[in-house]
Amino acid sequence: MSITIEFDHASLTLEHDSDSGTPAASMFELAEKMQVQVPTSCKKNGKCRECLIEVTEGMDLLTPRTTEESHLRDEFRLSCCARISPDTWSAEGQTRIRCHTLKRQEMRINQEGQDLPLSFRDVPLAPAVTRRSNQIFLEGRAIAETTAPDPGLYGVALDIGTTTVVARLIDLQNGEPVAARAFENPQRFAGSNVMSRIQFDADNKGRLLQRTLLGYLTRAIESFPVDPLEIYEIVVVANPTMRDLFFGLNVETIGEKPFKSITELQHEEGQRDSTTIETTAKKLRLPVHPEARITSLPLLGCHVGADTAACILTSDIKNRARPFMLMDIGTNTEIICGTADRLIVASCAAGPAFEGGSISCGMPGLTGAIDRVAFKEGEPPLITVIGDTEAEGICGSGLVDLLHGLRASGQMDANGRLSDGRDRVDLVTDPPVYLSESDISELAQAKGANQAGAKILLKRLGLDTDDLDRLYLAGGFARHLDIVAAREIGMIPDMETSRVRQIGNAALEGASIALVSTPHRALIADVAAAAEHISLEDDPDFFDLYVDGCTF
Repeated sequence: MSITIEFDHASLTLEHDSDSGTPAASMFELAEKMQVQVPTSCKKNGKCRECLIEVTEGMDLLTPRTTEESHLRDEFRLSCCARISPDTWSAEGQTRIRCHTLKRQEMRINQEGQDLPLSFRDVPLAPAVTRRSNQIFLEGRAIAETTAPDPGLYGVALDIGTTTVVARLIDLQNGEPVAARAFENPQRFAGSNVMSRIQFDADNKGRLLQRTLLGYLTRAIESFPVDPLEIYEIVVVANPTMRDLFFGLNVETIGEKPFKSITELQHEEGQRDSTTIETTAKKLRLPVHPEARITSLPLLGCHVGADTAACILTSDIKNRARPFMLMDIGTNTEIICGTADRLIVASCAAGPAFEGGSISCGMPGLTGAIDRVAFKEGEPPLITVIGDTEAEGICGSGLVDLLHGLRASGQMDANGRLSDGRDRVDLVTDPPVYLSESDISELAQAKGANQAGAKILLKRLGLDTDDLDRLYLAGGFARHLDIVAAREIGMIPDMETSRVRQIGNAALEGASIALVSTPHRALIADVAAAAEHISLEDDPDFFDLYVDGCTF
């Protein structure tokens, strides 16, 4: 018999008596045979826990989890521990194991902003890190000396999302971007949403989530085309949970009412000047200059974090006389609404549905994901696939298209029920890619939370959508949305397309602004202190608006 191993987009067929592999080979070793690079810091001995793989088919053909894998659940394994089970070779015929790393280069992660009111290239260069002669200064304090004839001076803007991580390297002497790296957040093994990760961090000691992320980030930094020791500052933006996990803080307080970071609670009690966090690269063991400062932007309240603060910077907030709304759509959607004089912020617990989580055939925007679905009367839905390859699943933009097409064609009613007694819509048969009624329910709840949030913020300001000058849609998922489809299924406010802007990764852009401009750091500190945070669930109209938002 034979076993076909599909690893990322490489494959290898093993025969039991072949020299091409042995029954004892680990998935890590098989990946090496296929020239698939699996992240590791411990050289395959199970200590670093970074060689994560997600097994999408054939988990029962592998050996049981080892002690080193006891922290993993569902389809996740450590590739250095997972081996082909000896029992597999007694079966007849051909079988298959499909898996992938969490560092797939094909991932469609949005690294750039577009149509931004304010870009980091627009602001005057005023970084915290400067050089005079052979000395490097951080806000006027000498932190390093250099003997290089042409020394570099670099910083990194880092956006840590629940699903993806993006790092941008910037030359602090001229403000120009040098390189960027993007990868899936490897903490996904602990769950696809922040609450799962908060629980995991509480249940497992040793800061596994922090260590895993820092390991992946280390390799990203080392791949930059500069000497890492010439990187002297990293500005971090993320939601409160992702940010605090990165810095190694206890996140339990974010998971229970009033859902606040420990830094926010300490700030309220007068123990801290702000919710900003600062430490050194030496303490986090990152491969940049040991005295480099690792700092975050401030939080805005509860689940509204430093990534939202970064988005506010890109809105050119100090010049905002007319009302605007910004929605950073993701696992936890943040909404900003108002003007320079009054700004209200809130978070919507949308969940991971539109990023592929909790959906039967959902997946991130990777090669193999259906990203567009079009309907023609009397014909099956027409699909396009990222990478123009075999469809393996469907990502967020494809889900929005599909929901819109089903509703517009009468194949789905306003309550998300399919016509003709069906319980699912099949897009591809081999391998099967489909959308079930239970998937539709998950997506309805996600968009319902977003819709309720937007309406409550408008109500608090005494506005309606006609009063908004612009609606900015931030985030990688929103970047690829069909605006008409999103509007007509009720995912975004009902506004003319001409007033909607898809601005891409505004969080990364805002982090870049803060990295190159200390005056803008001071600005966002003032804005964060003045912004009004509201808890949507405490609004008397929330439940009715949420239920209404769950219909199509």
